[in-house]
Amino acid sequence: MVILLSICTFAFAFWLGLYLLARDISKALLRRTGLGLVAYALALAADLLGRTAADERGAAALADVHAALVVLPALFWTGALIGVLPEDLPGRTTLDRIWTRGLLPLTTGLAVLIAVTGWLGGGSEAFRGTNAPYLGLVALVLVPLAAGLVLAVRSRRTLRPRPSFPLLLVATLFFGLGIGLLILPLPWLPRDVMLLGIAPDLVLLGAAIALMDAFDEGETLLPDITRSFAAASFLALLFGLQIAMVMLAGAGASGAMLALLLATIATAIAVQILADPLATLLDRVVFTRAPRLRRARADLRAVSSALPRVDEHPALPTVDDVEFVRLTRRALSHYGDLPRLAASPLTRLPAIDARLAARGAPDNPLERASELKALLAESIGRLKPRDGGDFGTTDAWRYYNALY
Repeated sequence: MVILLSICTFAFAFWLGLYLLARDISKALLRRTGLGLVAYALALAADLLGRTAADERGAAALADVHAALVVLPALFWTGALIGVLPEDLPGRTTLDRIWTRGLLPLTTGLAVLIAVTGWLGGGSEAFRGTNAPYLGLVALVLVPLAAGLVLAVRSRRTLRPRPSFPLLLVATLFFGLGIGLLILPLPWLPRDVMLLGIAPDLVLLGAAIALMDAFDEGETLLPDITRSFAAASFLALLFGLQIAMVMLAGAGASGAMLALLLATIATAIAVQILADPLATLLDRVVFTRAPRLRRARADLRAVSSALPRVDEHPALPTVDDVEFVRLTRRALSHYGDLPRLAASPLTRLPAIDARLAARGAPDNPLERASELKALLAESIGRLKPRDGGDFGTTDAWRYYNALY
């Protein structure tokens, strides 16, 4: 039963991590959150394989890999908490630079050293609890995580959407407690229970970050994440059950079979999450001499992926000026990316409806995005200083050029 629960937890954490990465890997917040979830899934896999390894040498090596991987989620979540802080918070840029250029490479390097060199020698949890270098590594990830949590609490009034903050706070507290217990376990608490106990906290943290990103983009989250989870679950079951049936038929739950099962599940999930990038890569190989065809197919895929994120009924009439400015800034940042612009709630403005009707154009996401792009361009054009020239050095011209 524990093995089955571990496999399900591995699959869920791996899916959620890749889902956040696929939303927009260029965003530091999503990237750090997703990598933390993937690291947790890999740590869970290493622990499971180590406990079923056929020889002591392999079990010891996997124990070292697990010890290295298990500290990485806390490391990445420290970076994620820095990303949650308000951009105008004094010292935020400095903290992010310290994490990126100092804490991240140092902790990752130590983790790789443990995994590759067998620094801990496959030591038990009790040995790790008395190993000074490993305790230093634990402090290196847990202390900044606690500090990041304190800063997030102090900045709680600026975090949006508001409902995600209590979720983020509670989950981070439990995660810090759980990772500490996992690295330095209590003798009366089973290790499997501790390892699996962190999973709900990671899920809550991942969900909170996804909700914050969807709010920031003006998108809806539930339809998109539900579809992704359903598709990933179907593919994982479709291929994973075949391996499971072979194991039940007589192969047994050996280390090799469990490794094959985990690899199959991970591959199935990755293929579903990364379907669009893989299709783009395939198009580049097959349609080498047809750039227009590749571009058209890429746009259609992007729009298809963006549709589940579109809020069909945005409350634009009740949006205040601050929120409308934020949505406009976000639309301007996607000005050159029509598929991303199609997910903007501003495509549901009455002005867009009127422009589509006047042009007799079909009502579809691409047409709405095109009209929004044209409306933004016209609005920017109206801000051009009317001094009779095409260029100037006044403040009005500087503001116009920056926006243009």
